[in-house]
Amino acid sequence: MVAAGEALLAPSVTRRMITEFARHDVRPAPMSAALRGLTERERQVLTLIAEGLSNFEIAQRLHIGEGTAKTHIRHLLTKLDARDRVHLVITAYRSGLISPD
Repeated sequence: MVAAGEALLAPSVTRRMITEFARHDVRPAPMSAALRGLTERERQVLTLIAEGLSNFEIAQRLHIGEGTAKTHIRHLLTKLDARDRVHLVITAYRSGLISPD
């Protein structure tokens, strides 16, 4: 499922995890070299993943096809050496791409 860009967790569960993660005092690290290597679109997709959006919701928000959204997610997983979407969310917070505010 992950390789296909699908979520292993329901978006509602991801949102709850984000809320819990945001409650902790997490100081963002400087943007990693890997994050600097992302395209602008990949950073947009990563931000939306970190907000807990599903593939369909990401596609709708960015006015792209769901298959294109899945491709961007697959590229993110590879470029950031992430195991799954949760790992991508953690990376987005720790890198300072998004903040708990």
